[in-house]
Amino acid sequence: MFVDQVTIGVKAGNGGNGMVAFRREKYEPNGGPAGGDGGRGGNVIFVGDEGMRTLMDFRYNQKYKADNGSNGGIKGMTGRGAEDRFIHVPLGTTIIDEETNMVIGDVVEADEQIVVAAGGRGGRGNIRFASPKNPAPEIAENGEPGVERRVKLELKVLADVGLVGFPSVGKSTLLSVITSAKPKIAEYHFTTLVPNLGMVKLDDGRDFAVADLPGLIEGAADGVGLGLKFLRHVERTRVILHLIDMSGMEERDPMDDFHKINAELSKYDEGLLDRPQIVVATKMDLPDSAENLEKFKVELAKDDTLPQKPEVFAISSVTHSGLTQLISQTADLLDKTPQFPIKGLDDLETDYDVTTEVGPDFEIEQDEDGTWILTGHRIEKLFQMTDLSHDASLNRFARQMRGMGIDDALREKGAKNGDSVQIDTFTFEYVE
Repeated sequence: MFVDQVTIGVKAGNGGNGMVAFRREKYEPNGGPAGGDGGRGGNVIFVGDEGMRTLMDFRYNQKYKADNGSNGGIKGMTGRGAEDRFIHVPLGTTIIDEETNMVIGDVVEADEQIVVAAGGRGGRGNIRFASPKNPAPEIAENGEPGVERRVKLELKVLADVGLVGFPSVGKSTLLSVITSAKPKIAEYHFTTLVPNLGMVKLDDGRDFAVADLPGLIEGAADGVGLGLKFLRHVERTRVILHLIDMSGMEERDPMDDFHKINAELSKYDEGLLDRPQIVVATKMDLPDSAENLEKFKVELAKDDTLPQKPEVFAISSVTHSGLTQLISQTADLLDKTPQFPIKGLDDLETDYDVTTEVGPDFEIEQDEDGTWILTGHRIEKLFQMTDLSHDASLNRFARQMRGMGIDDALREKGAKNGDSVQIDTFTFEYVE
């Protein structure tokens, strides 16, 4: 089964906890604090795999988690960092944050790596908190939580050339004769339900990838028929071969078909019409094709809807006539056509931050029982990094909340002495 869209959850590893420890060896009179730092949590990293063709594996496994770092040890020993979690995806996969809809990365090369969720740093041991004022601190941090998010994966087939046109115009047949691909071919509409890829190799050593894309119909840009399932995959192509049935057997007007297909391309992304386009007149071995082609050429000469007039090549995939010239011209056009920007990838320029989760630092709400509830990615992270087993750590957490302005915010909301304040599962009493 070909799957080109899926949403999964990823969770980077938490950092290991720092340790509270002291040295009391016989010959260490000034031993002091000796608790080590925790190890780093593992990142979640997506890797381009040229052997994969579909996102099918993600339909059955939708949660991916990296390992946590090890805790710090005595004598200042740092805990072991966790291994990163590598997730293989097909080339052409775009990774999108589900909550913000921003693009995290675009995997287009084999073995290319993109960090999607960063592991938490290890918590600091008490050796890090020693100072002249407090030479024996009983403070250590828990490890920083790893980033957790849901991401959408969209596979857009990597092909140099895309075959577009109404159903049954001969796209699959053309692909089967110019490449070694074996697409399904039959005399009914929507034979092709998923993109098929093939490689064309010329005698002069040049080659290019061709995608036979599912048949397009009017309204596809709005989701009619196979709709966006087709249009998503044409985004990466540099040259479009626009196949038009000249036989008249479907009782459709070739010029009308030409305009309808281009209208759907433009509605999805106006930039698609800026790409070089070759009109491929198909089924020229049938009786009325030559007459219909001449009429089409006359009408095309008068048409000014495209930025540049496309060339027209007459072919028959059955008799193989015209195929050599078509392939040669397509290769020449590819040689002088650069890559086009992909729709929605402008966000990549903003250097998406994979080290933090989105949302406000803190929010305050009051539940039905009168308890004040604190939420927010920053305050929750500070709480999770607080070692609740030591009073010194709790006092430090109270100072951090005051520094963030939470005390003032609670007062403005109407909190009074003795009110309960809850963070996660921890509840304490508010004191002005």
